Amino acid sequence: MTPVLEAVPNFSEGRDVGVVRRIAAAAASAGAEVLDWSADPDHHRAVVTFVGDPRAVEQGAVAAALVAREAIDLRRHEGVHPRIGALDVLPFVPLLGLTLDEAVASAHRVGAQLAEAGIPVYFYGAASRPPGRQLADLRRGGFESLVGGFPNGRRPDLLPPDWTYPGIHPRWGAACVGARKLLLAWNVYVDGVSLAAAKSMAAGLREANSGFVGLRALALQLPSTGAIQISMNLEDPDATSPDAVFEAILCRVSELGGQVQRTEVVGMIPDALVLSTARSRLHLSDPSSDRLLSHRLALHLGRRAEAAVREVLEAVFAEGEAVPPAVREAAQRSARDLAGLRTVEDERR
Repeated sequence: MTPVLEAVPNFSEGRDVGVVRRIAAAAASAGAEVLDWSADPDHHRAVVTFVGDPRAVEQGAVAAALVAREAIDLRRHEGVHPRIGALDVLPFVPLLGLTLDEAVASAHRVGAQLAEAGIPVYFYGAASRPPGRQLADLRRGGFESLVGGFPNGRRPDLLPPDWTYPGIHPRWGAACVGARKLLLAWNVYVDGVSLAAAKSMAAGLREANSGFVGLRALALQLPSTGAIQISMNLEDPDATSPDAVFEAILCRVSELGGQVQRTEVVGMIPDALVLSTARSRLHLSDPSSDRLLSHRLALHLGRRAEAAVREVLEAVFAEGEAVPPAVREAAQRSARDLAGLRTVEDERR
């Protein structure tokens, strides 16, 4: 079957929407499908989500990185979110017909191309050696801490050929390239709580401080509005309930005399967030993804499309040599993809 790979690159540009559109267009021009993009002026950061076969996604990631390299100057960049590069973070996520190891291979191939293009590369997550290096460790101190030289243990995994700078590139920095499973990136806005209290709260939530497993959390104050935000990544929302994390925030904020204003999801919304909330808030029995209408409708439409394609393929094969060779070859590839798709569906049952 045709495998589906996802890339969710983060770029250090959240104020010039024209640049973000150019970055997304570059990914699309390589054949990837851009599902979503967002730009935050306070974080001064953009997140682009695109999917496709591994080749298209890899090429789209490189094309987007080259636009960012030319358009973003970190010497003039200020935002509340930690960053070390114009293309700051580039995770690859296996969605369908791929293993995490294959996503790691994509990360390594793209990392090598970025280095050839003049961008120093750090590998993180499953792509690091040994696996498990955290972004927080790579971005400690930000771009400014790495541009003058590499602290002990912070030399990039890949440097461009004939590198002459003492640290990362003085304008576009370095890229963190990794592979991971689906995660939930989200921000919870709180009111009536000081920044110091919010930072203490975020620290207590983090896995590193015996909080929730797989949770990374920062407390930030947004310059444009003064709003306090708990900015989080939940690495495995199936294993750690997003609703449990939210309840912990809600309880602590209430104890401090404040209130939760709203929750914002960055990028695509994973099913686990919806199902976890429904299970907890509504006491929903059997909150399985198989009972999500959108999921079952997608399967229904896919099966109808599959049946239509099979009908066309049967007609092509029935004509034999009367069909041009290029058409027969395309039909044979489609038949193999359909066979693989059916195997995956059977395994899921």
